Amino acid sequence: MPTPRALIVGTGPGFSASLARKLAGEGYRVALAARNTGKLAALAAETHATLHECDASDPAQVAALFQEPEAAEAEVVLYNASFRVRGPTIDLDPEDVRRTMEVCAFGAFLVAQQAARHMLPRGRGTILLTGASAGVKGFARSAPFAMGKFALRGLGQALARELHPQGIHIVHIVVDGGIRSERRPDPGADTLIDPDAIAEAALHAIRQPRSAWAAEIELRPWVETF
Repeated sequence: MPTPRALIVGTGPGFSASLARKLAGEGYRVALAARNTGKLAALAAETHATLHECDASDPAQVAALFQEPEAAEAEVVLYNASFRVRGPTIDLDPEDVRRTMEVCAFGAFLVAQQAARHMLPRGRGTILLTGASAGVKGFARSAPFAMGKFALRGLGQALARELHPQGIHIVHIVVDGGIRSERRPDPGADTLIDPDAIAEAALHAIRQPRSAWAAEIELRPWVETF
């Protein structure tokens, strides 16, 4: 059996880094893509991953990424890129709003489109999309992020209905709650989501038999109201 490959687009120190470690531990050859790959050197060394610079909102850069075998041959692709701007709606810079939409939703479309083109001839593959609370409920002073994440959720639903019958598993992961990090340590009692726990849920989704595929998974700490 050939070594399976995985691609993570929009790699950062949280969920995507945790998933990279878990996939590497499962024997995957991992590729990490981000606009700034310099910050990923330590993670790449730890997981023996390849690094690829890519602005996921740029169609040409995404197409170029999938010319690389590390991306084209990926059986698992995670889209984890995100951007947000906050503030009163009347004060928002339209270009910041556009950028939020481009990164949260348009980039996800570009990556999913390229991934599907390579997966469909093989008749298998998994595409994961990282959602957020904002894709389920809009919050005051955060309209652009809600717009982007609602669009991402709609993309996931449409892709699942189109691609599941063709063997491609689409999973939209709603991360509803704060995520634990070095800058945001858990105050205790598991009130913040552990990024390793998100990665474990994603790994479970990747392993799901096709007779019981999940199109969406909602994750939240036990104290979160919804």
